[in-house]
Amino acid sequence: MQKTNPQFSVVLHKAFEAALSHLAKLDRTSVAATIDLPTLRKRLARRFNQQGLAPEQVIAELVSDVEGGILGSAGSRFFGWVIGGSVPAALAADWLTSAWDQNAALYACGPAAAVVEEIAGNWLKEILGLPEHASFAFVTGCQMAHVTCLAAARHALLETRGWDVEQQGLYGAPRIRILANDQRHGSVERAVRLLGLGLSQVINIPTDALGRMQAEALQNEFEKDSVSPSIVVLQAGDINTGAYDDFQALIPIAKRQRAWVHVDGAFGLWAGASPTYKHLLESFETADSWATDGHKWLNVPFDCGYAFVAHPKAHHAAMSHRASYLTFHAEARDQIDWNPEWSRRARGFATYAALRQLGREGISGLIESCCTHAQSLVARIGQLPGVEILCRPTINQGLVRFVNPGPGGVVSDHATDEVIAAILATGEAFFTGSDWKGRRVMRVSICNWQTSDEDIDRAVLAVARVLGAKARDQIQ
Repeated sequence: MQKTNPQFSVVLHKAFEAALSHLAKLDRTSVAATIDLPTLRKRLARRFNQQGLAPEQVIAELVSDVEGGILGSAGSRFFGWVIGGSVPAALAADWLTSAWDQNAALYACGPAAAVVEEIAGNWLKEILGLPEHASFAFVTGCQMAHVTCLAAARHALLETRGWDVEQQGLYGAPRIRILANDQRHGSVERAVRLLGLGLSQVINIPTDALGRMQAEALQNEFEKDSVSPSIVVLQAGDINTGAYDDFQALIPIAKRQRAWVHVDGAFGLWAGASPTYKHLLESFETADSWATDGHKWLNVPFDCGYAFVAHPKAHHAAMSHRASYLTFHAEARDQIDWNPEWSRRARGFATYAALRQLGREGISGLIESCCTHAQSLVARIGQLPGVEILCRPTINQGLVRFVNPGPGGVVSDHATDEVIAAILATGEAFFTGSDWKGRRVMRVSICNWQTSDEDIDRAVLAVARVLGAKARDQIQ
């Protein structure tokens, strides 16, 4: 019988029990935090001991100290930001990833990790409807997926102007313009900053009422300057409305100007896995690069994003590195050639496990279920007194606001923030706020594989109770 180091055995069993306890209580406990910042700091700021502690004591105290400071984001009543949970196979694979402790930089230092990532990447291209020849990278999230894709774009655009950006840098290089949807996510801007392209080179292209880029506006911008190398950043799923840019109209405009087209599909790219919603992505496969997350709609643990590039040569040139002490394989896929990290977690295992557990039908069902629940939740909240629906979900994102007329009948934005805070205090549902079109709104975002009709009922009831209490307070 194989002997296990007792230190591992005891502490891992304790962690296992704590994890199961947390998951089992998600349906009954508050989905919002129940303790404040000073309390968390007081609990966790223990004296840094001179001598080490038993690992099981460390874990027991950690679990106790963070109690009340862990959001229920792994559960089915979390409707804030765009956060999914973890399907069981992905969570289990993630645990094994830590236990196996492979450095997924090269095939040589993690053979199985390299092959799993290679296979999972090809499966992702198939399920999302991306070109078979596209290269890919598994990165920490959509933020680094943008960096990876735009680094490839930077290389390709400057190479056509006779400039080797990897060798020469950006000093004296031709200016690259970034023509972006004016409702773009902030992660795109951070990628532009990290790559040294400069926010001053970002040109806002006007959008319509739902946040979709206007084709005429893009065409006009190219007519002003048809010479400068350009990157066009389009959206597959606006962060507030879930709306999609019209790829069929916009991509040909960019291509006629030899621009690189990048698609931000942090969550919206997954509509390609659904027969019901894939029409929203018509012609998106003709772009040059795409970014999305696994830890959103695929429901794998955090630390998982995907970059896809239609031009593998440019992708490889922007990322690869060679050194005498590295062991490269002539036939295997060495991950360091495709992503910006060196030592890295073998995040491909969780993706591989999630894809196998769900299958094509399961992924499609997950996407469509979340969209159905989002549509229901927005519609039912919108029927409550004092609620205005600003955007019904195209997919899984919707917007409402809570109307509280101030002096002279002026609508107060404070009402929305007050209602959101009151809902969180109930612990029954978790929503977040945002600014949209000059108004304060509550976002409804559903990404969790476990969300059910009963969860929607609980959320609507919680909102109704908060609004009822608020109305009674105003009367008094």
